[in-house]
Amino acid sequence: MIDKSVASYREAVDGLSSGQTVMVGGFGVAGVPRGLVAAVLKSKPRDLTVIANNAGFGAGDITDWLDAGLVRKVICSYPRTSPKFVELYRQRKIELELIPQGTLAERIRCAGAGLGGFLSPVSAGTLLAEGKESRTIKGREYVLEDPLSADFAFLRAKFADRMGNLTYNMTARNFAPIMATAATTVVVEAERVVDIGDIDPETVVTPGILIDRVVEQGALQ
Repeated sequence: MIDKSVASYREAVDGLSSGQTVMVGGFGVAGVPRGLVAAVLKSKPRDLTVIANNAGFGAGDITDWLDAGLVRKVICSYPRTSPKFVELYRQRKIELELIPQGTLAERIRCAGAGLGGFLSPVSAGTLLAEGKESRTIKGREYVLEDPLSADFAFLRAKFADRMGNLTYNMTARNFAPIMATAATTVVVEAERVVDIGDIDPETVVTPGILIDRVVEQGALQ
């Protein structure tokens, strides 16, 4: 059997380097892989592009990366949840790509499904459509939204087995299932790593074939 579990957070984030694009699961404080966030902070990559629902919330999430100057650009739906991001943005020290939440999810899903994007009416006629291709279909304007992929995705799960099959704690799953399809290397911090066969196959939300590394919460940094 393939064993995707690693013994430390350092091993879990190995290979992450400056200039890469990183997806981070979580919605507010729910589902944030805090141990992986801390491990990235220790490895100190620079000029990261971060794709997430929001631009951090407080200590222990990607706000720590902002404080440390690791992030060049944030792609998200809710940047104002992070006072630190707002401060940096007003000082023109960080870039922002603002995306409506449903559009963000669908752009990630398109990357995972191998699609070239999708046509959406959501941003038509707004500042969010500037510089993007558009089409009029049956009298309605649609904007072409490109797929969003990443070099790494850092996610949190309730349970993971050693093959990488995952379950989540209710709404803490949020963007994790689609992010798992759209990154080159997918790393999961699980509340508990169990033996193969201990998770009922009927309850698996994200199959292990999508996961590259699993680390148990509380592992060595």
